[in-house]
Amino acid sequence: MSDQTPETTRPPIAAAIITQNGRVLMVRRRVSEGSLSWQFPAGEVEPGESSVEAAAREAHEETGVTASDGTLLGERVHPKTGRTMVYAAFNQVTGEASVVDDEELDAFEWVSHSQLPEYVPYGLFEPVQEYLDTELRR
Repeated sequence: MSDQTPETTRPPIAAAIITQNGRVLMVRRRVSEGSLSWQFPAGEVEPGESSVEAAAREAHEETGVTASDGTLLGERVHPKTGRTMVYAAFNQVTGEASVVDDEELDAFEWVSHSQLPEYVPYGLFEPVQEYLDTELRR
């Protein structure tokens, strides 16, 4: 028996889209041996937890910020990982961001709208892009 769980039965990954002062919080994650990737704070949804709650929890565990008043933006099967991804937006945030989970993360940045292509050159999930187009241009 394999110890790998099929992608269809694994819990979804919840990503936190946190905006503040015209910028969005991004983290640089250690994705494989020696490889780093800019992403949103994210992690698996735990049993009994909503996707929005999971996204807020993961943001806190990874960066120390407390995100609240979340709204579900959408979900998809990630084209590279095959995992179900759920995206939640948060406009209310308290605390100062830092790298709390230094085993998973290397750095964090508050990224402006014009900087997004530098951090995510392959583009964003359309509902996330539309949300950031509105929120970061205010």
